[in-house]
Order: sequence, then C-alpha cells, then structure tokens
Amino acid sequence: MLVDTEVLQLLGFSAALVLLCGALALIDIRRGIIPDGLNLSIAGLGLVKAVVTGGAMAGIGAASEGAVIGLIFWLLRRLYFALRKIQGLGLGDVKFLAAATPWIGIAGIPMLLLIATLTALAAAGGLQLAGRDLTRQTSLPFGPFLAIGLLLTFVSQQFLGVI
Repeated sequence: MLVDTEVLQLLGFSAALVLLCGALALIDIRRGIIPDGLNLSIAGLGLVKAVVTGGAMAGIGAASEGAVIGLIFWLLRRLYFALRKIQGLGLGDVKFLAAATPWIGIAGIPMLLLIATLTALAAAGGLQLAGRDLTRQTSLPFGPFLAIGLLLTFVSQQFLGVI
C-alpha cells in the first residue's frame, strides 16, 4: 500500500499547528501574553509549509503577505491608541496575525477575524450569562480566539475548499 506523501505532509503540518495554537491559547489565558517564540514558530512552520508545497517563490510570497498583514494591523493598533488612548489590540495579537498569514494567505484573514470575533462574542455572552460582570474596561485575551480562527480557517481551506 502506497502512502501519499502530500497527505502525510499536510497531517504533519496540521498536527504541529494544532499543538502550537493550543500552547498559545493556554499561555494567553494564563498570562495574558502571546510569546514571541510561539509566533515565530507558527510563522516559520507556515513558511516551511509554503516552500515545501509551492516552492521558493511561494515561500517569498507567503513571507511578503505576512509582512503586509503585520504592518496593516500594527498601523490599526497605533491608530486606535491615538484615538482612544488605550490599547485595543495587543502587539502579540498583531504578530500572531502576521504569523498566521503564511498558513491561510491574505484572503483568509477576514475569515480568521470573523471566526475569532464571533467566538470571542460567544465567550463574552457565556461569561455574562454565568454572572460575570463585564464592562467596557473588561479585558479578555484574544489570542485563544485568534488561534481558533486560524485553525478553522486553515481546515476550511484545506478540506472544504473555502477561499
């Protein structure tokens, strides 16, 4: 019986991504930060996947897209701070979005953000129903929701043919 190497590669990359996202979510919930090492690991593995599956030019394209997304969200973070005088998006979240881009491409970022936002809203609603008092000043780590968004977007692209 022959084993398809593309399937094995996809499973290996997917398993590693799931482990990295799980670690990221746990650390962000417990400590309120997304470690740079995890963001670098996610980005590096995504770039390796791009090169293995699409060649060197695909890797360069994935790195360029990641840089563009990182710059856009860094600018949005700065603009929000200039307007509101509070941080609305952590720098780790910005770095995560840049690191996620090699996995899903620029076209997948809106879906990742939609999933992350909807799951965060569901969690906030669940906390409210459980009796936790939430105000405009309540901080909720966004990293776990971004990780869920990345994983579901990646799965939908790979297995359902979405974007």
